[in-house]
Amino acid sequence: MEDYLEKIYELIHEKGYARVSDIANSLAVQPSSVTKMLQKLDENEYVSYEKYRGIVLTARGHKMGRLMKERHAMLADFLRMLGVQEDTLQKDVEGIEHHVSPATLEALQSLVLFLQAHPDVLTSFLSFREQSSERSST
Repeated sequence: MEDYLEKIYELIHEKGYARVSDIANSLAVQPSSVTKMLQKLDENEYVSYEKYRGIVLTARGHKMGRLMKERHAMLADFLRMLGVQEDTLQKDVEGIEHHVSPATLEALQSLVLFLQAHPDVLTSFLSFREQSSERSST
């Protein structure tokens, strides 16, 4: 559900609307799967969905979609800070965001904010990491 809410939120902010076909293409799923999930999201009051009409995020859905988007961005920022390559980064973010507790996500957010406020610490870490990798490759 979270992936769908994040994608709907993203599409509405990018294009002004979200269609079943857009969601299906973005998430690489069948339109029938999107329709089923939209019905569940509607039942749980995250979206207002009527077949052959638009998809509208409820206030609850908008809040959850925004939180999913922010969580995704924070995790991507964190992995970028650590020097993880972009092709690996997106796959890892998808895995992490669904298997980590809210408390751990909060701790990671604090760490990201700390590293942004103290770039010297991040520079020291990256230097340490590079030296460690050089030592292990010899």
